[in-house]
Amino acid sequence: MNQPSPAIIAQSAVRRLPRLALLLFCAAYVLPGFVGRGPWKSADISAFGVMQDLVAGAVGWLQPQLPSQSGGYDSLLPFWMGAWSIKLLPFLDAALAARLPFGLLLVLALTSTWYATYYLARSPQAQPVAFAFGGEASPVDYARAVADGGVLALIACLGMAQLSHETTPALAQLGFTALLLYSLSAGPHARGERRGLHSLALVLGMAGLALSGAPAVALLFGLGAWVIELLQPTPAAHQVKANRSAWMGWLLLVTLGVGLLAYLLGLWHWRIDLDALSRTASNKDSGAMTRLFMWFLWPVWPLALWTLFRWRRQVLSRHIALPLWFAAVAVLSTLLTNASDRALLLALPALAALGAFALPTLQRSVASLIDWFALLFFTGCAITIWVVWLSLQTGVPRQPALNVARLAAGFEPSFSLLAFAAALAATLAWAWLVYWRTGRHRAAVWKSLVLPAAGTTLCWLLLMTLWLPLLDYARSYAPQAKQVGKWIQPQQACVQIHGLSQERATALRYHAGLKLQTAAAKSDCPYLVVDSDAQASLRQRLDMNQWQLLGMAARPTDRNDNLLVFKRNAATPAPSPASPASP
Repeated sequence: MNQPSPAIIAQSAVRRLPRLALLLFCAAYVLPGFVGRGPWKSADISAFGVMQDLVAGAVGWLQPQLPSQSGGYDSLLPFWMGAWSIKLLPFLDAALAARLPFGLLLVLALTSTWYATYYLARSPQAQPVAFAFGGEASPVDYARAVADGGVLALIACLGMAQLSHETTPALAQLGFTALLLYSLSAGPHARGERRGLHSLALVLGMAGLALSGAPAVALLFGLGAWVIELLQPTPAAHQVKANRSAWMGWLLLVTLGVGLLAYLLGLWHWRIDLDALSRTASNKDSGAMTRLFMWFLWPVWPLALWTLFRWRRQVLSRHIALPLWFAAVAVLSTLLTNASDRALLLALPALAALGAFALPTLQRSVASLIDWFALLFFTGCAITIWVVWLSLQTGVPRQPALNVARLAAGFEPSFSLLAFAAALAATLAWAWLVYWRTGRHRAAVWKSLVLPAAGTTLCWLLLMTLWLPLLDYARSYAPQAKQVGKWIQPQQACVQIHGLSQERATALRYHAGLKLQTAAAKSDCPYLVVDSDAQASLRQRLDMNQWQLLGMAARPTDRNDNLLVFKRNAATPAPSPASPASP
């Protein structure tokens, strides 16, 4: 028996968000962060290093891996995509070429979230209440308006901004999770030619997720969706019933096939960390995890909770149960593995779709509260970004520039007319949007999420324009690598390294153009770069009396991260295989 819908929406409240405005929203969110910056430390530059190794043939195409500190995912497809892009676009900077397919993955995530929400809203149980004398929202217009709210909710998520602009498997998993959610939402509605499109999206989403380091997650998504579809009411029409049965068979076949593919490629690995769950249960770690969930999932988590409350009688219906299952799997992955926020990233498309169904049921006072919070929070953040930038450019006010000089020693501010123009245009657009939102306009389902999405986009764009030189200086290994490069003359000379992480070795190759090899007694390289913490182990491999210290290169924002640069003594002959150097 169908339960009454809590959505009471008139046709006048489901007008579409103008397509140009929505496209500008997405472009302003996607482009900053992918263009104009270098690889940042840890996961971003580690993945870029794997792609460079693939291009150079230093590692096999079936064995690329991220180091454990970057999440420990064994991935194939994300590294292949970046490496193929570097090979196909040799005229572009390697870091920019590697980022292009990941920008498309973010576009895929936004687009798939819109279509997933649209098809979920087309479900019979998701339709609004029919009015006695007509005037209720039409199914198509209602679904489009809710879908607009879903993509705005995804853009508004605070935790997505940085991670969705990195060249890591996490972004690939986000894109393919959203694609899989779309295919599972649209599959039961498949008719004619679109049936093939939805089936293809299912294969690509499932296989892409498995090849991006999450085969178990893909399998859980597929099996859970099959069970949810099994619980749906049986259609009365024979043709619809036959289509549904065919879709469920195809879903089960693809799910099991992808699981077999992951097994054949050796992608199945045990990642459950029971110690992580016990640590999360402790007071200290539980507080940290709670803060992570609160800020990372803002503002979709309160909307999703409201959806579960208002639509509680339809919790087993596809439009609630499917995104709820996706979110639950991602949350459990976060709690049971060491992936932390990168695993939680996969919950965002589902929570955005789930939160979109809260919009037709929100009271006007709650919508006003969301608007005022977004207005005050993001306006304050934008003012702070502008004030710090003005302080760096003019010295007024004085204190922000002093703070930057203390935290990022050696940073020299620069002025970019293009970055300034983009930041100014975004700020003026925000001011106009606030003026429009506070005016008297007809109600629309998606209006409550316009300011949160615009505020997140504004602050991200300001950071990636006004603060980009500072962030590049502080969050990359470029200053340290370039300092090392000044001591290596000529730069074509080979350099031995010892104790360096993969990301710092990648930085020396990319930023300083150095030719690196692992330190060995028989190497004839005239230069040696050593992590300051690895000196003791180095003495077991090389005779340090043959080397002269040239200097120490430090990261400006981390005094404990130092590299020692040595040069072989001029009087010391280079070793050869016939007469190796002293141990």
